[in-house]
Amino acid sequence: MAIILALSFAGAVLASIVGTLWYSNATPMGKLHMRYLGFDKLSPEQQQQKVIEAKPTMWKLYVGQIVLSFITSFAVVFIMVTSIQNGLSPEMSFGFVLMNWLCFMVPVVGSTILWGNCDRDIAWKKFFSDISANLVTVFVIALLATLFV
Repeated sequence: MAIILALSFAGAVLASIVGTLWYSNATPMGKLHMRYLGFDKLSPEQQQQKVIEAKPTMWKLYVGQIVLSFITSFAVVFIMVTSIQNGLSPEMSFGFVLMNWLCFMVPVVGSTILWGNCDRDIAWKKFFSDISANLVTVFVIALLATLFV
């Protein structure tokens, strides 16, 4: 169980790194995310003001995201470690992770965008960007787990 917890913490850090890179302003996905948040409708001064206003509480968002990433990471690591320890191939274990992504993460992201306040012009782009980010994240965590089992 110690290895699962340790890998889950490492996976949460990796998830944060993937998310930071995926949604950075230097990527098309980051620009899409800023549009989703409405930043494209703000002047540069208004954008800067929003950033300044958000800074004092940003640490709470990051803590919350690390907790959420840990939960995801724990599930992925648990699936990988227990599957491989019980004799399944790493490929089959990746298949279980893929099925969890497809059956749980994809519908949740889809529902959030479908019923949320997403600009309909970018809804499908946002959907595919977010589910792709989730897929990359869970596969990076799964790959990490296979290295230590």
